[in-house]
Amino acid sequence: MHDKHLYEYAVIRYVPRVEREEFINVGLIMMCKRRRWLRVELWIDERKMAVHDCELTRDELAQQLSAFTLIGEGRSEGGSIALLEAEKRFRWLTAVKSACVQTSRPHPGITDNLDTTFARLMEELVK
Repeated sequence: MHDKHLYEYAVIRYVPRVEREEFINVGLIMMCKRRRWLRVELWIDERKMAVHDCELTRDELAQQLSAFTLIGEGRSEGGSIALLEAEKRFRWLTAVKSACVQTSRPHPGITDNLDTTFARLMEELVK
């Protein structure tokens, strides 16, 4: 019997105008505490950005989102947060923020294959 993995995920969002509460899904973060597994992937769709009155260019947004990648991968360039355990990095990245880069609330799930589930969620929710 295959092992089942309990995971949590959140969608990374760009909120061009916080006061309007509109957002563009630009990435996904997923974590499995038992496996000490954390994955982040970003996808900036310029067509979606063109529909909204975005103050940031694609490159400026990519620069702001780079912290998610550095922390998610546990790279030292991400600072002291990036050196924490996967679960603590996930909690820090998904904490409620009122900035133009936010995340959805975390959602749980169970899967046989974390990578396959991540790819499916990325395709369904972001791309």
